[in-house]
Amino acid sequence: MVGPTRPQFVLFGSSIVQYSFSNGGWGAILTDVYARKADIFVRGYSCWNSRRALEVLDQVFPKDATTHPSLVIVYFGGNDSMGDHSSGLGPHVPLPEYVENMRKITTHIKGLSDKTRIIFLSTPPVNEAKIQEFKSKYVLEVVRTNELCRRYSEALIELCREMDIKVVDLWTAIQKRDDWLTACFTDGIHFSAEGSKIVVEELLKVIKEANWEPSLHWKSMPTEFAEDSPYYVISIDGKSTLNASDWTFHREIQWD
Repeated sequence: MVGPTRPQFVLFGSSIVQYSFSNGGWGAILTDVYARKADIFVRGYSCWNSRRALEVLDQVFPKDATTHPSLVIVYFGGNDSMGDHSSGLGPHVPLPEYVENMRKITTHIKGLSDKTRIIFLSTPPVNEAKIQEFKSKYVLEVVRTNELCRRYSEALIELCREMDIKVVDLWTAIQKRDDWLTACFTDGIHFSAEGSKIVVEELLKVIKEANWEPSLHWKSMPTEFAEDSPYYVISIDGKSTLNASDWTFHREIQWD
């Protein structure tokens, strides 16, 4: 561990989380937005469902840890929503069980600390035709449809309302773009850079509007080592330096 200690944000979920630093991913964008303000920890596990997540929940988020995260962003659902197989193998989790699994995950994370906040990401849509292009000869084809994604997304959103948990409705947000089918995915499932921008925009909107104390919106959080220094770049007057601590000119998007 390096210091000073910053607030910790944990991204917990399946491949949508594991790949969140690839292809201009949403995890990488968040890390840039929160530079010198919070540390982003990725706990993403490709192909996992909510059942598998429950098996390791105590290991990923031990209750006796000396430091608990300030924010946990959770995504499971896409794999759970896949069609079942007669063998009983595979990622499918029946919808009622999925909801209860997500309830258990919520309860565990809320129990870490009264300052630990949670945001869920609901199941986004998929490009069914694109998925067919990326079929592997090593993987048995299992049904993955937009209709199934919708059901799991709506069920999670309803659970979040019930438990007063913040949620990003990715099912709706992604489809606001007219070209979402072609622009938002790399393989029909995982986000392209354009898809990730939508995820970040929606997350920052939720964080900004939340009445959390302290606020976790990046503009409200202190910048580490933000004091003036004679070692910064010299101002045009030749007599002072410019404090570069909060410069954001390098960003393609000036996030709110």
